[in-house]
Amino acid sequence: MKILFSFCPKQDQQSSLKEKFPQVDFIFQKSLDEEALKTADILVTYGEDLSASHIEKAVQLKWIMVASAGLEKMPLEEIASRNILLTNARGIHKTPMAESIIAHILSIKKSLPTMAENQRNGEWVRKLKSSELFGSTALILGAGAIGSEVGRILQAFGVRTIGCNRSGNTASSMDTMISFNQLKETLPEADIVISLLPSTEETKYLLTYEHFQCMKPSSIFMNFGRGDVLKEDELLQALKDENVAYAVLDVFEKEPLPSGHPFWKMNNVIVSPHASSLSSQYVVRALEIFSRNLTEWLNGSKQFENTIDAKRGY
Repeated sequence: MKILFSFCPKQDQQSSLKEKFPQVDFIFQKSLDEEALKTADILVTYGEDLSASHIEKAVQLKWIMVASAGLEKMPLEEIASRNILLTNARGIHKTPMAESIIAHILSIKKSLPTMAENQRNGEWVRKLKSSELFGSTALILGAGAIGSEVGRILQAFGVRTIGCNRSGNTASSMDTMISFNQLKETLPEADIVISLLPSTEETKYLLTYEHFQCMKPSSIFMNFGRGDVLKEDELLQALKDENVAYAVLDVFEKEPLPSGHPFWKMNNVIVSPHASSLSSQYVVRALEIFSRNLTEWLNGSKQFENTIDAKRGY
């Protein structure tokens, strides 16, 4: 059995896989080796390097492990037509992303950006617009692994959490749950609105200018899911119209964010370069999921973690 990696884990991680699975022929490459792909049984990839033509040539491919959560750039239709097993690393982002989100919220609440600017200017200013996180309400769009972890930590700060997903079904660490069609009536309650939604047909441009009009003028809007949940021009207008006080953005419609974009120089916008999930433990956790699934695969089982329906994209 041949397993092709289109990225190179650290040497000790490669050695660990080889020792654990001596019956497997591992090929580790810094990019997608198209020639090796033709005879590979399993591909481990970040997903963005794979095209429809690759699937056509990969005649022996039976399983694709995506070492990330996002799948929107993958040739899902072609993968589905071949009935290739598709799994991802969903869940490994929850710790670093939750920590990033909480850090940004506390930074804004405690006026840290203003303090940093005052320090650079050599100004001793004690009159700040600091506020407490305690007693506020957070609306979390996408109440999966990451959303639930964010909710858990926010609840420890005394925050009321409202989860939102397509169905409105219960999720952990949420005081209340709503569905997408209840957003407009719920947004006026939220002090913090956090989008963690993936990119699907249902979520694309889900948030409109009308949704921002429903928010508190003092609210913080955060997008840590996918950039196409909104049109940036509409968010920009909402910020100019003071429908929203602050925006923290880790994802964008076009990445990298163009150098001339207004977001770069706005005092009430934080631009994070799609970096909230970065962690020294990222690949470690992804390989742990892959190893467990590979054990199941070799044992002839079908109890895989994070199986993706390629037709739906999630």
